[in-house]
Amino acid sequence: MARQRPKIITLTDAAAQRMSEIMADTDENYIGVRVGVKNGGCAGMEYTMDYATAAKPLEEVVEENGIKILIDPKAILFLIGAQIDFVTEKLSQRFVFKNPNQTDACGCGESVTIIPAKMDT
Repeated sequence: MARQRPKIITLTDAAAQRMSEIMADTDENYIGVRVGVKNGGCAGMEYTMDYATAAKPLEEVVEENGIKILIDPKAILFLIGAQIDFVTEKLSQRFVFKNPNQTDACGCGESVTIIPAKMDT
């Protein structure tokens, strides 16, 4: 029997609510949120988030808490099992990635070191 593949990414209720509020408060016709990773920063990689108006070829699409998440195919192995949260602190609000594949982060929190998830065969 094949093992069920884990969700690539999940959203907390707070993250889904904030994304929904932002998309509803614009004139753009967003279909969801595009998530990925890119090379950069002192730790090697940075998470990317942008609002999407259409799906791109080969993107993985996940529906989570009423939000459509479009995942860059090059980022899938780096994001398997990750969760996006929205946190409110005394002087700031921000989206936060909780990623089991992340092995390190820079001091300012802007970049991370991520290893690809190992897929059991």
